[in-house]
Amino acid sequence: MKNNLIAVIALCLLITASVAEAQQAPTSQPRATTTLAPPTEFLATVPADSLPVTTWYKQSVYDTTNTKIGDVADVLVSPTDGKITAVIIGVGGFLGMGEKDVAVAFNEIKWTMRDNKNYPTIKATKEALRVARSFKYDPKTSTWILLNASIK
Repeated sequence: MKNNLIAVIALCLLITASVAEAQQAPTSQPRATTTLAPPTEFLATVPADSLPVTTWYKQSVYDTTNTKIGDVADVLVSPTDGKITAVIIGVGGFLGMGEKDVAVAFNEIKWTMRDNKNYPTIKATKEALRVARSFKYDPKTSTWILLNASIK
């Protein structure tokens, strides 16, 4: 019986040693790691100086002499950082005929008071708008495409 006990203990030690060795042996495949994305930041308040996109859309745009030069046709937002990059302004034309869309960098637009209401204003002349590159919206790709011809 003593021999059986020694055999069982030896067998247990052998199994334990082989399990421990298997746990310490390096594997040829890298371990899968999972990284959790940082949690979404929820705001407790909305910044007081923020304007909703609906304030911009279809808003009349003026030059520095308070002359209406067009209307906001679209507001472009960067998909990577969420910042507004450009505003598309419909300019020129009469009663919807001959109008073209131009892109203006967002930081070029300033808000000015007119008739007790704020309006977007840009530093642009009629000549600058006439020769500015024209864009057309492509609904299939949801992008604005540069056109070669401009209204003269």
